[in-house]
Amino acid sequence: MKPGMRSSKDRLRHTLLFEISLLVIFVPLTVWLFNKPIAHMGGMSIAMSLIAMIGNYIYNLLFDHALVLMGKPLYPRGLWLRLVHAIFFEITLLFISVPMVMWVMEFGFMKALAFDLAFMLVVPLYTVFYNWVYDSVFPSPRVEPETV
Repeated sequence: MKPGMRSSKDRLRHTLLFEISLLVIFVPLTVWLFNKPIAHMGGMSIAMSLIAMIGNYIYNLLFDHALVLMGKPLYPRGLWLRLVHAIFFEITLLFISVPMVMWVMEFGFMKALAFDLAFMLVVPLYTVFYNWVYDSVFPSPRVEPETV
């Protein structure tokens, strides 16, 4: 592990807390908005969540390594970096989620894409908020300056 990077255990906690809190918000909201059975929406949401968790772990690890390779500090992370991070992650999920929404919700391509785009607009905002709170509650390891 490079100095200042989060441990695998911390990354797992981050991912699980993110997905669980998003499910607690998303499933009841979509059941209410689309008048679909909770098992229907819950099943799709859990499947997408599992895909997102695996992808999130890999994406965050690669993102941190990319920052290190570019000579950028890992922390603190400003608003713009958090927005770029969240938006690019959501774009990667579109390739999986649109076909899944088409199948589960019985939507055509355009309606499934619109559903996902609406979700994509909301989730990055939630992601920025979540990561800010997470970093406040679970600060990242800091590299102590060398003393001469």
